[in-house]
Amino acid sequence: MSTHPTTNSNKREASEMISAASSSVGKRSAISSRQRGTIHTLLSRPSPFENESGTLPIGEFPPNDESPSSANGSSSSSFGESEALKSLRGSKILVVGAGGLGCEILKDLGMLGGVVSEVVVIDLDTIDVTNLNRQFLFRQKDVGHSKADVAAKFINERCPWMKVVPYHGKIQDKCADFYRQFKVVISGLDNVEARRWLNGMINNLVEFDSDGDPIPETIIPLIDGGTEGFSGQSRLILPRITSCFECSLDSFAPTAAVPLCTIAETPRIPEHCIAYAYVLQFPKEFPDRKLDADSPNDMKWVYERALERAEKFGIGGVTYMLTLGVVKNIIPAVASTNAIVSAVCVNEAIKVLSFCSQSLNTYMMYMGSAGIYSHTFVYDQKETCPVCTTHTHRLSLQGSTTLNALLQKLCDGELRLKSPSVTSSTKTLYMRKPVALEKATRQNLDKPLKELFSSGEELTITDPVFHDTSLSVIVTFE
Repeated sequence: MSTHPTTNSNKREASEMISAASSSVGKRSAISSRQRGTIHTLLSRPSPFENESGTLPIGEFPPNDESPSSANGSSSSSFGESEALKSLRGSKILVVGAGGLGCEILKDLGMLGGVVSEVVVIDLDTIDVTNLNRQFLFRQKDVGHSKADVAAKFINERCPWMKVVPYHGKIQDKCADFYRQFKVVISGLDNVEARRWLNGMINNLVEFDSDGDPIPETIIPLIDGGTEGFSGQSRLILPRITSCFECSLDSFAPTAAVPLCTIAETPRIPEHCIAYAYVLQFPKEFPDRKLDADSPNDMKWVYERALERAEKFGIGGVTYMLTLGVVKNIIPAVASTNAIVSAVCVNEAIKVLSFCSQSLNTYMMYMGSAGIYSHTFVYDQKETCPVCTTHTHRLSLQGSTTLNALLQKLCDGELRLKSPSVTSSTKTLYMRKPVALEKATRQNLDKPLKELFSSGEELTITDPVFHDTSLSVIVTFE
């Protein structure tokens, strides 16, 4: 069977073009064939989407300088790394949380192939058997062990080019100097209060010059990721420049408390039966110890008691998995959502460290239940934010209002404080800690405000939900 001469001619021309292109690339680039197609390629070429051209410019992207080639076409050994690549290699990254998002984030950082050299991961939790269906760095033998320790060990063995240092404990136990050592913080927390605290800490690390402008070297970008079922979000927070996590607190509905009388007398849903078992029954049955949510025996006991109560009231739907979810406040998780959101978080981390592309400004929402759909938008800074602004809050109250009622208003209002302490310009009105000071100021709780300070006086409020952040509140008597 003969071949059409035009076809042969086209093949020869294509072959010559490919050969010439390959030779040209070999002369232009010092990137090895193993590195080609990786982030090394991205950092070696000018970007059509430079960071400085985006809506949230942070820095200027300098690609690798092209080095001269030797006579035989091989690249010169003097080819150096770009400032972008050097910045990445020299940057220490903190990953907060080693759960569903944290496992994916660590995996994504490791798969960069040595571009990131050192990562620290911190997590308080231990591994539960329910984690194994999506937190893929853990195995059956790891149940009961520290998530941070096991995740770090797995990544260190699988990706030896990246060192992962684990810390098992609360983020609140670490001082400001611990957080100052990082170039970027990626948060995979599933707890709003912990995210508020971390946001406050990172914002408080920012220092200002004599003109009141933030000093760039003290700004540590915080990338916050979160998922719930098929929905997820990722946001880039530049402390004191963009909106912070506290600015968007209104988008998180407060946890609705179920009245104790409903749980005890008229349960209507499976969750009420489970709450009855672990809130009321367990302390009566075991008065000398607390419920251990990580103990299979304790959780089996709660499940069985909840099932008995559900059958008594004709309520269906009590399962062991639901019991775990209620007691441990487990948010529904989908592995694919974790994978997508973590990839966005790591992508933003690389961009903010190398300036190789335009940074997210400032919020990305993924809606998996509506299809492969996501959208981005700018989350504006809240003018009254107690963390990233210096706003003075004003309240108008009756002079007969008690100090305890004022503190409760601060907890129930837009500030959503947890355990506030308050001082006036002349004295301490109420202080939660230390115990001796709390005891000495407790008598003020039932006193009317007009007996404690003057109308229009500025009060200073502190709360453990913020790290070393004090709020200014002016109370005017009606």
